[in-house]
Amino acid sequence: MPTWSERQHHYDPAANLREELTGLVFDIQRFSVHDGPGIRTTVFLKGCPLRCLWCQNPESMAHRPEITHIASNCIQCQKCLARCPEAAIHPTADNGREIDPNRCTLCGECLEVCYAGALNIIGRYLTVPEVLAEVERDRDFYAKSGGGVTFSGGEPTAQPAFLKELCRQARARRLHVAIDTCGYVQWSTLRPILQYVDLVLYDLKHMDSQTHQRLTGVPNRLILQNLVRITAMGLPVYVRLPLVPDCNDSPENVQATAAFIAELPNIQQFDILPYHRLGEPKWGQLRLPYQLRGLEPPGREHVFALADIARTYKVTVNVGG
Repeated sequence: MPTWSERQHHYDPAANLREELTGLVFDIQRFSVHDGPGIRTTVFLKGCPLRCLWCQNPESMAHRPEITHIASNCIQCQKCLARCPEAAIHPTADNGREIDPNRCTLCGECLEVCYAGALNIIGRYLTVPEVLAEVERDRDFYAKSGGGVTFSGGEPTAQPAFLKELCRQARARRLHVAIDTCGYVQWSTLRPILQYVDLVLYDLKHMDSQTHQRLTGVPNRLILQNLVRITAMGLPVYVRLPLVPDCNDSPENVQATAAFIAELPNIQQFDILPYHRLGEPKWGQLRLPYQLRGLEPPGREHVFALADIARTYKVTVNVGG
């Protein structure tokens, strides 16, 4: 089997279509309980068309592998500087590490000497069988809990051929299949994937299109259209609202969201997901600016008051997924 470095430097999408389909995965999380019913394995695919200000997984946005430096783990041993064959790693004035993306080839040499775990490569190319072999390790838990596999991201439909084949083969193995999507994808791309899906987890960030564009980088018209199309197919849907203070946590936005989904068939539940700060350090590790630095999570009373507003529209509301 080729090494990570070999896959990185010799990856040929056209060849993959002819031979064994390969996709870019940045995490596989076992024993997930918030990404659909039962105990699940969540497979996170890299790449996303949105740029949400609060993104909890900024490592998912780029459509390529990336290297990160976790400053709190670094013990200043200097071994990575000496080992890097491209001289791409440089010390900074604050005792951190700056990695020159124009020189770094993601060869992984620095990782081999960084026993403190300060350096990591995010994203690895895996085949469909490799992913599903990991998923099937917990088949007994799925059977007992009504769980299965959830394909998330990033945005999983950003790798449509890979996602479709993952869903097809997972369904063929009698696994319950869910996808977690932002919905910003052409219907002609999304529709063929849905034939192999049992449940859709669907993010709605904001009901006002201009505000949605300011918060995420894209308008919401296509997203709302696709939700209507999916529910009309008869597929069960969990609508999810990542609740972010001063962004989309107004009573008016929650009311508008609940009113919209209350008119649609097959909406199983409305999940309100309060913002947390666990993703904030990742932005710095990727050398990306975080515009919501220091933002506090919403208060409990505020969250449950918004949930009560949504319930007046006769939708099933869960706080926290």
